[in-house]
Amino acid sequence: MSSPSSEVRDAHTEAPPLMGRRAIVTGGSTGIGRAIAVLLAAEGVRVFICGRDPDHLSDALGRIREVGEGDGIAVDLARQSDIDRYFAAADAYLGGLDIAVINAAVPAEGLDATADEDLDYQIAVDFTAYLKTTKASLERMGAGGDVVLIGSMSAVSQSAGSSVYVAAKTGIEGFAHALRQEVADKDIKIGLIEPGFTGADFQYPDFPPDKQRALIHAAQMLRAEDIAAAAHFMLTQPRRTAVSLMRVETRREHP
Repeated sequence: MSSPSSEVRDAHTEAPPLMGRRAIVTGGSTGIGRAIAVLLAAEGVRVFICGRDPDHLSDALGRIREVGEGDGIAVDLARQSDIDRYFAAADAYLGGLDIAVINAAVPAEGLDATADEDLDYQIAVDFTAYLKTTKASLERMGAGGDVVLIGSMSAVSQSAGSSVYVAAKTGIEGFAHALRQEVADKDIKIGLIEPGFTGADFQYPDFPPDKQRALIHAAQMLRAEDIAAAAHFMLTQPRRTAVSLMRVETRREHP
């Protein structure tokens, strides 16, 4: 008869610990980014976040520091100067980088309904900044690094009325697929999580907090923490294992 310890070894593959790793989370002051940052901090990861609103940033850092260690600054990733400032501050705080969660995004709608100046800004944040912040992260990573891109199920559903957002998120899907092949031999993993309908201030004003709570209770909306759990799973696989794409959807059809 085998011992309990051997039975456990047979039942579980290696799960690398997160304790002591260093991570950036863009858009870490609200929604999915905040939930991921809080969970990573609770697991012993030192996190450095960013967000556009100083009040949201302060609130998120308060929660992060209740469970772990973290800091961050307010920036607008549509500006190259702010990207540079964010990574300079992250370098000073973290002293290196093991995990990058590339998440910051803004809402975008259909092309006909979008003014040119808004279109420029939305593409700058939802697509260009993804590439630029990923590039800056890879320049700081060695073997054993992980990049987690937060995309959207919009890349799959491709619904009318959201063509600008669909364009950005479909681009991120292709970018992730090609990039993971480019850096695989460096022992750097690229993962993409495509959340479905998720509760956050991103959904205001159409879905205020009380409506979001009701939909979550009815299994028609996800919580941001559900996506954080997916990111945790992705980051705790053996180095030989690349969970390259996760699509997290509501169990029931959402409105």
